[in-house]
Amino acid sequence: MPLRIRVRNAETGATVDMELEAENTVEEIIEGAAGYWEKDPGAYVLRCGKRLLRGQQTVVDAKIMDSDQLELIPDPEGG
Repeated sequence: MPLRIRVRNAETGATVDMELEAENTVEEIIEGAAGYWEKDPGAYVLRCGKRLLRGQQTVVDAKIMDSDQLELIPDPEGG
C-alpha cells in the first residue's frame, strides 16, 4: 500500500505531494523532489522533524509514515 507524503522546499516554501512504496529510498525521494524543482539532487538532503534523512535508507528504515511532511534542504555538509 503506497504512502502519501508531502515534500516542502525549504528555500521557497513550495510543496509537492509524492506517493511512495516501502522499498523506495531516501535518495529516490530527493531525486524526485529535486527534479521537480529542477535542482541538483546531490546538493540536498531531506529532513523529517529534526532528523536528517540520507541516501540508501528505505522508507521503512527512515520511519517515514503516511502523511509525513519532509523538507528538502541544502546539504549542511556542502553536498
